[in-house]
Amino acid sequence: MTELLVKWFVKDCDNTEDVKVRTSYGVLSSMVGICCNLLLFTAKLILGLVSQSISVMADAFNNLSDAASSIIGFVGVKMAQKPADEDHPFGHGRIEYISAFIVAFLVIQVGFSLFKTSVGKIQNPQDMVFSGSTVAVLALSIGVKLWLGFFNRCLGKRIQSTVMMATAADSLGDVAATSAAILSLAVFGVFGVNIDGIVGVAVSVAVMVAGVNIARDTLSPLIGQPIDPKVYREIKEFVEQYDGIVGTHDLIVHNYGPSKSMASIHAEVPSHEDIRVSHEIVDEIERDCLKKLGIFLVIHMDPVETHNQRITAIKDMVAQVLEGLDSRLEFHDLRVVDGTQRSNLIFDLVIPRDYNETMRDTLRTRIAEEMQKKDSRFRCIITMENSFCAENPESI
Repeated sequence: MTELLVKWFVKDCDNTEDVKVRTSYGVLSSMVGICCNLLLFTAKLILGLVSQSISVMADAFNNLSDAASSIIGFVGVKMAQKPADEDHPFGHGRIEYISAFIVAFLVIQVGFSLFKTSVGKIQNPQDMVFSGSTVAVLALSIGVKLWLGFFNRCLGKRIQSTVMMATAADSLGDVAATSAAILSLAVFGVFGVNIDGIVGVAVSVAVMVAGVNIARDTLSPLIGQPIDPKVYREIKEFVEQYDGIVGTHDLIVHNYGPSKSMASIHAEVPSHEDIRVSHEIVDEIERDCLKKLGIFLVIHMDPVETHNQRITAIKDMVAQVLEGLDSRLEFHDLRVVDGTQRSNLIFDLVIPRDYNETMRDTLRTRIAEEMQKKDSRFRCIITMENSFCAENPESI
């Protein structure tokens, strides 16, 4: 069913990097969500009034909020496709994240309203009317919501849409809510025990938790989240495959929407190479990266010694010391400045984020001591920094 809808309504559906294609996916997801949720709201509201079940009516209004969420998602996707302008040189892609955040607050608000109503139902319980047809319609609703959840998750993964993934999570949360409503009616029908208010509280809490989770997931790209290790490796390996590039470090990726990323990276080039040759290679990599990966990449060149055996030997010493202290440590930009009494080893050290200030000072001292054991003239000047990757990509 999903593939059929995609083929019918999304032209050139495989070209997910195209803004128009992404928008078509967003429109399809929103329209399907609006139609399904409005139908479910109408059916459940009628059933809730007939059965006098607060949990069923709560579930109905939850579906109404989902329809509103789909409308917000639709507006967000349409606005996110707007091209860059004078006031927004990086485009409007982050509006999609803002839309998902608004959806999260709507979900939380609905959950809180249901919570208050359910508490009132516990304090003042009312008789319910059990109906097999009501249970059957609610069971059908579960099937619809399951499909809707997997539908949005499938589309969301295709175009890397935070809004669609949030909608999918909300739909799967609705499955639990509707299941709880069925449980409430079933218990009343079989045992004559009214647990409607208690179930309503459980449903409302589940709805609010789902809203908080959606908000948390959508806040990360807005605030600035670490680089996905797969993206880290992809960019790093792409740059390092070119002749004339010795290595890379300090990769930073800025996200301006699901299909709009900018990145900067330090590329190590042989110091003996003509700077014009290295610059030409860097320009080629930047052009190819935009064309093949869809990422606007800015490269900073770092000249490194590749023919100096002494520098190479010192690098090996530093690597050996770091491996003995913590295998997670990485270094780059090593320079050796010789004086009459000492040799300064100047380099940057990438450390894990769990290192506090005391641990940093201890580490700096230990490295200096170990290097002086190898040569008493060595003095280490270390700049410590953290990686912008979610975790050490080399360990994955």
